[in-house]
Amino acid sequence: MIKELVRDEAVLSKRCAIATAEDAAVAQDLVDTLSSLEDAACLAANQIGQVVAVGAYLDDKGNVHVLYNPRVIFGLGATRVEEGCLTRDEPSKVTRYAKIKLSYDELVDGELKSRKRDFVGWEAQMIQHIADHCAGKLV
Repeated sequence: MIKELVRDEAVLSKRCAIATAEDAAVAQDLVDTLSSLEDAACLAANQIGQVVAVGAYLDDKGNVHVLYNPRVIFGLGATRVEEGCLTRDEPSKVTRYAKIKLSYDELVDGELKSRKRDFVGWEAQMIQHIADHCAGKLV
């Protein structure tokens, strides 16, 4: 279901609870909402009012990927960038890594499976943005 974006800093600044397989409906709402937004690339659950660690992003081919409990465990090539956010009015200057190793969970056959994967470039930047939202960081 398409949800309204939340701009309330009290919600956005809360650390998200650990996601479980039961949060699949939240993930679907993220996918639906992200797909409905023009020029959107990524979205975290707290941006639609659900304070649980789930995020979704679009890859270069326009495919949607869902990450449960994303956590950046390593980064290389730190750079200061100006970044926009769907739930913030002004762009923010943030440090982003060109390459990251991400620990996350993926929903497979109704169960969460732990994964680790490297991401680079634009995908790495979006995922860091999602991870910040899940940690309650106002980007």
